Amino acid sequence: MNFNDLIGTIGVGIILIAYFLNMFSIITKDGVFYFILNIIGAAIACFASVLIHYMPFIILEGAWVLVSIVGLIKTIKKSQA
Repeated sequence: MNFNDLIGTIGVGIILIAYFLNMFSIITKDGVFYFILNIIGAAIACFASVLIHYMPFIILEGAWVLVSIVGLIKTIKKSQA
């Protein structure tokens, strides 16, 4: 496994951890921790895609990061209200 594969695997692994934790009701899909895991995982996976110059996944993971950031901001604002 080369460096790019290792980085991508870590990123995707973090996203999958968030998904499984949500599926088994350990964390909620609208919780701060869920969004943070998605942001970190997608950002790492996006970085791996940049390293291999694969534009479809750069767009996918970049969008995942942005959507997760918006969800995190909405969750934080909702909890402050």
